[in-house]
Amino acid sequence: MPFRWFNPPVYVKTDRQGVRLGISRIDTAAEELLKWSNRGPKWRLAEACLTAMDGKMPTENFRLLFEDAAEEEDMLLPN
Repeated sequence: MPFRWFNPPVYVKTDRQGVRLGISRIDTAAEELLKWSNRGPKWRLAEACLTAMDGKMPTENFRLLFEDAAEEEDMLLPN
């Protein structure tokens, strides 16, 4: 399966103090989603949209959903 990229990256907090992660691939976003403890409505929506890995959703749509989920989880950082 080819990597599915989006741009600009979504920057999120990590478990290491002062370190941020710029996510620009759907598979990396999926890995981060699974680490988050809050599984609110936006997280579920982003999780459901992992079908974007199969090319069934434009990557920009997935990016926006992932950004919303990161904000809901309080993991989103400014660009």
